[in-house]
Amino acid sequence: MKLKGKVWKFGSDVDTDAIIPARYLTTTNPDELAKHCMEDADPDFPNKVKPGDIIVAEKNFGCGSSREHAPIAIKASGVSCVIAHSFARIFYRNAFNMGLPILECPDAVSVTETGDELEVNLDTGEIINLTKNKRFKAIPIPPFMQELIQAGGLIPYVMKNLGGDS
Repeated sequence: MKLKGKVWKFGSDVDTDAIIPARYLTTTNPDELAKHCMEDADPDFPNKVKPGDIIVAEKNFGCGSSREHAPIAIKASGVSCVIAHSFARIFYRNAFNMGLPILECPDAVSVTETGDELEVNLDTGEIINLTKNKRFKAIPIPPFMQELIQAGGLIPYVMKNLGGDS
């Protein structure tokens, strides 16, 4: 699966409260969560993010609480994937469970800036910074995790494989 989008760059230790502030956790509605995604880190983000855009971050993205609201908010905002130097482990698994593709690639993070355009091949792990004409190789997403993403997350994956339709 290939993705292409504009970059929103964030620093290290972006916690789940910065991704979706706790004051909005009175709902699990993805559309409502998307309205406040990353607003404490960048107040313009919820109003300016476009479908297909890509978040790029430094170390330990998604640290903090184990809430699933964080990857739900990111995915519902239209972000196609997150590329970081590293992820908090609970966020890493929650992202796949919610159907949000994420890749670890320190080399790509180090040269990518807000506004750059990236092309990402989730099958091979190749990341191309089209703005700077540079190529990078992340660890590809394992086939099982790709199946979770393609299904839309863990619950849709399980329902599909159990023969259910919702």
